[in-house]
Amino acid sequence: MHFRYLKWDERFQKHRGSSPFDTLWDLFQQLLTISGGDVTQALRWLNDLDEEYGITKQFEDGYGIGDFIEDMKERGYLEYDDQQNVMIPTSKTNKSIRKKALDEIFKQLNKGGKGSHKTPHTGKGLEKQPETRNWFPGDDMNQIDSVGTMLNMLKHSSLNDFDLRESDLRIHDTDHYTSASTVLLIDLSHSMILYGEDRITPAKKVAMALSELIINQYENDSLDIIAFGNEAWEIKIEDLPYLQVGPYHTNTLQALQLARHLLHRKKYSNKQIFMITDGKPSCMFEDGRLYKNSFGLDRKIINKVLDEAVKCRRNDIDITTFMIARDPYLQSFVRDFTKANKGRAYYSSLNQLGEYVFEDYIRNRRKRVR
Repeated sequence: MHFRYLKWDERFQKHRGSSPFDTLWDLFQQLLTISGGDVTQALRWLNDLDEEYGITKQFEDGYGIGDFIEDMKERGYLEYDDQQNVMIPTSKTNKSIRKKALDEIFKQLNKGGKGSHKTPHTGKGLEKQPETRNWFPGDDMNQIDSVGTMLNMLKHSSLNDFDLRESDLRIHDTDHYTSASTVLLIDLSHSMILYGEDRITPAKKVAMALSELIINQYENDSLDIIAFGNEAWEIKIEDLPYLQVGPYHTNTLQALQLARHLLHRKKYSNKQIFMITDGKPSCMFEDGRLYKNSFGLDRKIINKVLDEAVKCRRNDIDITTFMIARDPYLQSFVRDFTKANKGRAYYSSLNQLGEYVFEDYIRNRRKRVR
């Protein structure tokens, strides 16, 4: 019997038992997301990491980056674009990245986080609540509170004569999951990468995870995604991993208007807008021209945004704002915006963003059945 001893390295302990391909594939997907879908750049970074940390030296049989690239081609993760003369990711890669994002979010949720945050594993159906009420004809008998019902009966019964009456019956309230139409707004303004902090990658991962959840577990729901900078535009789910921040201002107004128009055409019980942003509204179109002001809170822009929040409220559209910045001067705007819509706002750190988004999505699908 022969033993092989290697230097302990905690960085790669999480990949223990994984194949060389799986180890590199996990890293490559992260790098591909950060690079905005640029395969060449992602591979360059992967080579740099390999040179610095000796990743492939941990593998047996001399498996290297070149072998990994060939394996990705054979498994259908990369293909050659003849027009651009570069390697590009396939739809299989897009789905894999979304699933990876969903798995990461679930791991965050399963760690416990805040006690009130629930994981959406059950998906559909009725959820029994601790509160009870009187039974009415037509109620589901499976939801009867047996303890409360027995206590009521014993109040007017004896040991020799149990007298169960209709008025004794207590039943649990339940939450019913309804169909929902969600529009997710993602801020691509320049501030999402300012000051050395990458805010766009976590935002993309949360959007990918939410889309994968809806596709696989809530097929009756709909999800539309809008990116916004100087203007707002719809994007496809498969484009999510490859969004990139631009030299943009923040046209929150047009993003909300486009979302409201999309939801107006939807026939769903619940309609909601999720907005992930790190900054204040700083531009809008006025008479066909882009009016912009990056300094302070421009009342002309802010008032238009607040008016749009009111319009959404009148159309029964809830807006939840996930502010991934804690600048004090933004809090007054978020407070006024939330009040105008009667919606919700979260000041979320980057590592809590997924937890907040998933909790709110599941909660907004739920309505009380009495």
